[in-house]
Amino acid sequence: MNQHTRFNLPICLAVEEDAFFHSDEIVKRYIPDIIGQKTIIISEEFLIGIYKEKITDISNDFGNAEIFAIKNASFDEAVTIAKKVCIEDIKVIIGIGGGRVLDTAKYAAHISKAVYICMPTSLSNDSLASPFSVLETEGKARKTIECKIPTAIIVDTNMITNAPESQTLSGIGDTIAKHTALFDWKLSASKTNSRVDDFAYALSRMSYDSVYHCDEKDMKSRVFIRILSRALVMGGLAMEIAGSSRPCSGSEHLFAHAIEEYYPDIKISHGLAVALGSIPACIFQGQTPQGLLDFFRTYKLDINPKSYGITEDMFADIWEKARTVRTGRITILDDVKHDRVQLNEIYSRMVEGK
Repeated sequence: MNQHTRFNLPICLAVEEDAFFHSDEIVKRYIPDIIGQKTIIISEEFLIGIYKEKITDISNDFGNAEIFAIKNASFDEAVTIAKKVCIEDIKVIIGIGGGRVLDTAKYAAHISKAVYICMPTSLSNDSLASPFSVLETEGKARKTIECKIPTAIIVDTNMITNAPESQTLSGIGDTIAKHTALFDWKLSASKTNSRVDDFAYALSRMSYDSVYHCDEKDMKSRVFIRILSRALVMGGLAMEIAGSSRPCSGSEHLFAHAIEEYYPDIKISHGLAVALGSIPACIFQGQTPQGLLDFFRTYKLDINPKSYGITEDMFADIWEKARTVRTGRITILDDVKHDRVQLNEIYSRMVEGK
């Protein structure tokens, strides 16, 4: 992508208390012409059950918008929604949920060219503002597909405070992974004689710095939620400006992808998997992981592989597979030999948390 390529930015990023209850007023402030347009709300069954009052309220505010529950976060599901949107002349899609719902709604809006309003119920990763959707294709296989970023992002701090802590930790993990991703991006650029987009790099670095150096240590505080929301959105915008996921995704993400593809039974979220991957990635890159280890300890983010059922042998195998999951993506893994002794040492260090 050259520097003259136009990119999209969200018109609105609102991070407010009880934002879901006055989402129509927020939208009216920024995009007044969509109020009154035919709207559909995309969520999933159990969230519609938990947040019935809020979702019904949003539906009423947007002209009795239909509430549609997705069955899975798949390419087919997104296409089904897009078809419905086109046939029924729906102009606005509101996605309410976690990453699965938001990725499906985002891609459906991309295909149908509808206005997309993103309303996360948790801050588990930076996909809420990224120009990509991760969707199931066949069976358990998943594909990352380019799409348009949201027109508006509305974060309700009360929703995030009440979301499971593991989801917020996952969002923290995805943000902190930018430390090793940016190193890999520079490495790749130097090898391929390509350019690192300075603005995208700076945005991604700011995203990382804002969370890593945050004075507020209480994850449930409004201050922290606001900082994390903005950090995840900045990560999404960095990818949009760079025209790739490189500002946010390096060898630590290859580790997470290897788990998803080869060990689907391991129960670990994407953000926690990249947090796990960032410690060895740091060591491979010749950086000290101490700062990251201390940071994870502060927020009680568990980077002990055993906690997730990852044995020493599996750990070594996942790193071996990480080299092959995204062909053509240059990272530090192209420079370091697979060293079982070193991997065992790193594994022990992570188990002991030091």
